[in-house]
Amino acid sequence: MRAIGIILAGGNNHRMKELTQKRAIAAMPVAGSYRGIDFALSNMTNSHIQKVGVFTQYNAKSLTQHLSSSKWWDFGRKQGGLFVFTPSMTSDHSFWSRGTADSIYQNISFLKDSHEPYVIIASGDCVYKMNYNKVLEYHIAKKADITVVCKELPESENVERYGVVSMNEDQRIIDFEEKPVEARGRTISCGIYVIRRRQLIELIEKAEEEDRHDFVSDILVRYRNQKRIYGYKMDSYWKNIATVNDYFQTNMDFLKPEVRDYFFNQYPDVYSKVDDLPPAKYNVGSVVHNSLASSGCIINGTVQDSVLFKKVFVGNNCFIKNSIILNDVYIGDNTHIENCIVESHGTIRANSFYKGENGVQIVIERSDRFFL
Repeated sequence: MRAIGIILAGGNNHRMKELTQKRAIAAMPVAGSYRGIDFALSNMTNSHIQKVGVFTQYNAKSLTQHLSSSKWWDFGRKQGGLFVFTPSMTSDHSFWSRGTADSIYQNISFLKDSHEPYVIIASGDCVYKMNYNKVLEYHIAKKADITVVCKELPESENVERYGVVSMNEDQRIIDFEEKPVEARGRTISCGIYVIRRRQLIELIEKAEEEDRHDFVSDILVRYRNQKRIYGYKMDSYWKNIATVNDYFQTNMDFLKPEVRDYFFNQYPDVYSKVDDLPPAKYNVGSVVHNSLASSGCIINGTVQDSVLFKKVFVGNNCFIKNSIILNDVYIGDNTHIENCIVESHGTIRANSFYKGENGVQIVIERSDRFFL
């Protein structure tokens, strides 16, 4: 592969509410066994990108622990490798990164010390599978300065919280609106970009000189008429987990057979850090229907249309429906949980009742321990 990879994994926003008080969005558990960043990392290694930098910032502890060994994604090579960058005080900077462009600038030595001609930039909070080689081939064929991976969203989805793009017949982007008040189209940017390495260095350094810090508004939007910026449309599954509802729905999507088959059974694979845990155990009297139960779970009650992450204990006579139970949760006997997300490392007392009446309810119990 003639490219290096950059994964932007430092973001946080209030739309995830309590779920990101102790972790970065890229570290959010997904589909029972994965973290959000696993999908971008797996796409990198499956595209034979050997050198990848992960730029972290907000609540990076659990994320860096997850990335402590590169072997899970096969980046432990003599050539290349997985590099995790966190903001630090220097003689030139006495602040955290102020945006995506500033984050790249603070680690610009990663670009300057590399020799590959291209860079693949991806976000760490999206769930999808993609061969970046095809995007790079498209980028070269179009003689583009920047290529933006795009997707047409259905009418049911709110596009105003994304970057909305307009393209001509040649797929060149002629307009780019970041989080418009009223969108004029339904084609959005997926936060995946291809650009020549030397040009990226030039644009990032110029943005820094002009005290501009955001890659989208200060580079893509600003140079849309001066640079040859093209859109590459993807038609496969893609979800951004930047809100509670999106996070909940993404996990619920994995209960659909076609989504499970796409991610779990079809080539290429999605990789993650593996814990040494026994298989899920279903005791006598348990009833499980259309649910995912990860390794280390012990189930005694009833679980319907739910996702249980690692080391979840479900007590006797419990009823769990349409819910997400994160890692290492103990649920006491006779508990009812419906339309909820239960935070990790919690203990739900026996005879508890939780039900999300107006949307998804986030349940946090015994939060004195660090969330992973």
